[in-house]
Amino acid sequence: MLTRICLARLARSFFALSLLVGLAAVFHAQSVAPKVALPAGFATIDPFTQSRLMARGVNVLGYDPIWADFSKGRFKKEYFRKIHDAGFATVRVNLQAFQYMTAENKLPDSWFRMLDWVVANATEAHLQVILDEHDFKYCGETSYVECKPKLLSFWQQVAPRYRDTPNSVTFELLNEPHGLISSQEWNSLFPELLAIVRKTNPTRNVIIGPGDWNSRAALKELALPGDDGHIIVTFHYYEPLPFTHQGAPWASEEIRSGHDIAWGKPEDQLIVERDIDGVAQWGQEHHRPILLGEFGCYDKVPQESRVGWDAFIRKTAEDRGFSWAYWQFDADFVVYDVETNKWNEPILKALIPNSR
Repeated sequence: MLTRICLARLARSFFALSLLVGLAAVFHAQSVAPKVALPAGFATIDPFTQSRLMARGVNVLGYDPIWADFSKGRFKKEYFRKIHDAGFATVRVNLQAFQYMTAENKLPDSWFRMLDWVVANATEAHLQVILDEHDFKYCGETSYVECKPKLLSFWQQVAPRYRDTPNSVTFELLNEPHGLISSQEWNSLFPELLAIVRKTNPTRNVIIGPGDWNSRAALKELALPGDDGHIIVTFHYYEPLPFTHQGAPWASEEIRSGHDIAWGKPEDQLIVERDIDGVAQWGQEHHRPILLGEFGCYDKVPQESRVGWDAFIRKTAEDRGFSWAYWQFDADFVVYDVETNKWNEPILKALIPNSR
């Protein structure tokens, strides 16, 4: 009798364990992006033509939990089509990949399945796709010694995987190098990254920005290779910072404590025009197309001034032939509210005046 009871208990324990394992497997399956076939058909395209096709873009997916657990993602597949139908032509995908790397700096299959899902669905929605390595804080503020091998490994893995994707997919080597990566250090590092990309993608257009947070002022220090004609140059613009970042909790105390700061006087606009004209002149002198890769105002900026600034930056960039990508789709600086599933209409209209 005792033996039968023990066997029965053992059987129940085994059944319970099997059930838990099964549930865990189901949960795991739900947490990983579905497998998709990558689009193919690369053909060389001139970087100026590429920049014109990029036109109007938006930054996406940088701080979404979807990278760790697909079932918890804020971003949905249908958003790619919504972005396109609203009048955007490009998504700049912010890839904070380092946190998912193994001790040997290898990215797991689950992470690549997620990126495959992004590339396939964005391409299906007729969007240009910028794969932006976005671990700028780690590289600029934590450890450059550890950053460099991670960056090299990232492009050693990503570049060959997407070598056959259409020319609508571009690579951005690193967002906002700064701090521990000086402009001089960046001029030494990015050629190594570019060389890795060129082994498998010899004529794919690659996006490179200057140091000092991709600032316009640092363009004069950016030393691009003269023999590579497939580069698009990017810069970011958030000036004046006390206005665009007022109330932002990560900003300096002076900027963080600011509030009700307005913008829009003729002298304010003149400063912007002079700044952007300087970038345009640099682009003409160096024969490089320009992408304004980030711009925007934090949510606590007074709405009227925020809308006015966004619209003025957008138009000033477009008037000078720049493509652009607004920061950002979701989270702070938001142009789309995933909770209500609606566009932030005033911001959307500032960016895409004829948006449907």
